[in-house]
Amino acid sequence: MNTYIGAEFGKTGYIRNRDLEFSQKDVPQTALLAKIEDTIAVVDLALSQLSEAQLQADYPQEVFAGKTMTTEYFLIHLVAHLSYHLGQINYHRRLLDK
Repeated sequence: MNTYIGAEFGKTGYIRNRDLEFSQKDVPQTALLAKIEDTIAVVDLALSQLSEAQLQADYPQEVFAGKTMTTEYFLIHLVAHLSYHLGQINYHRRLLDK
């Protein structure tokens, strides 16, 4: 969200460190919640400023090699992708609740 929406449309300057996202351990709950809240604010602001013309234009990054897509299409893809991860989180939550 910070990469594809915040940095691209909110011009936040965010630079993704994907390796760190998957390797960082023992992050305090308060830090995670703060990152979530910050991301929500960045995404809300960036999306609220998108124009109809920007939605219909090609998404500025080439996310899939050799394929362009409109920003609108990419945002729909992003929602589906995040829904998949939400299902994974829910599955793990159920394992931990046992």
